[in-house]
Amino acid sequence: MRILVASHTYIVDLNCEKLRLMAALEPDVEVTIVVPRRWRPGGVQKNLVETRFRQEGSFQVVPVSNFSENKQGLLFFGAALISLLRKFRPDIIQVEQGSKALAYFELITLNRILRLNAKNVFFTWWNLPYELRFPISWLENYNLRHTHGLIVGNQDGAEILRQRGYQGAAKVMPQLGVDEELFSPQPQPELAAQVGVQPHEFVVGFVGRFVPEKGLLTLLKAVEKLGDRPWKLLLLGRGPLKETLMDEAAAMGIGDRVIWVESVPHDDVPRYINLMNCLVLPSETDTQFKTLTTAGWKEQFGHVLIEAMACQVPVVGSDSGEIPYVIEDAGLIFPEGNAVVLSDCLAKLIDQPDLARELSQRGYDRAMTRYTNLSLAKQQLEFYQQILGDRP
Repeated sequence: MRILVASHTYIVDLNCEKLRLMAALEPDVEVTIVVPRRWRPGGVQKNLVETRFRQEGSFQVVPVSNFSENKQGLLFFGAALISLLRKFRPDIIQVEQGSKALAYFELITLNRILRLNAKNVFFTWWNLPYELRFPISWLENYNLRHTHGLIVGNQDGAEILRQRGYQGAAKVMPQLGVDEELFSPQPQPELAAQVGVQPHEFVVGFVGRFVPEKGLLTLLKAVEKLGDRPWKLLLLGRGPLKETLMDEAAAMGIGDRVIWVESVPHDDVPRYINLMNCLVLPSETDTQFKTLTTAGWKEQFGHVLIEAMACQVPVVGSDSGEIPYVIEDAGLIFPEGNAVVLSDCLAKLIDQPDLARELSQRGYDRAMTRYTNLSLAKQQLEFYQQILGDRP
């Protein structure tokens, strides 16, 4: 089976691990990743990334010239894509830029013109209803009509695309897995001493952006209600809400219990997660967030949850978006924005260490079974085989 995947996501080598493992699953599997030759990720990473060709046996990454160096939906590849398709002749073409992407339109159309007879698949994270106008509405209709398989990162996204007329095969799974070698249980006594955590203190942790929709103000109110219990709050990340959070913590009289850590290299994140006695993802649905086609935001997955699970750290999450589906019975869920219930969840973990240990084991088992790169590679390959008719 020859699989071609096109996405800007794979300009980062670490993100390629799932597809690299897929190429090694069976002798006849070949995987080619098409990435833009030049890309500006934006955000923290502001530098232009220029990608390079890489080949490892039946796995290869091929940079192709591109139009649009930052906008995902406008990404469009140059003429070199045609010769690559003619040479590789994929059985599966997967584009990971969403249902309205120009790159998906391009690959579908080249598939038809070159008579490759490949199955068309796309990936999306989008999980809110939206309205489209011509010509974007026509573009999405064209893409959906020629789609043989959909991979979506969350349950809500799959349901929305059903409502928009897609009736084909669908698989719900995240785009990227967790590296179980990097994210694993690793005691960190030296780091604990460095940041001021005492052995008897219960560390409540958060990793992510400091923005309103991540629910950090609710988290502050929740830990304040823990009273005299021996706790610390470790906040790892950065964002425009930081000054507000610092002011609120000071006003609550808990400023000395909050540990602030600026964003660190990805390889260091597991060390800080392993400092935590639980990780909280208190995301809150935001109705103010706007794009050209929709309004609102809710948690699309919460990758940090599976990273914490892999470290055997108990997780607590709000009921925003995909969070309850990711956690299921391997952690605690609270209504988004409800500081009282969140505080009760945290108190249970502090007061009932047996419960905390049980949840840490459940989370670890769930991460190893469902969310490692190898597990996702197997799930995705089975989905391709289903689409091709090789497996019922």
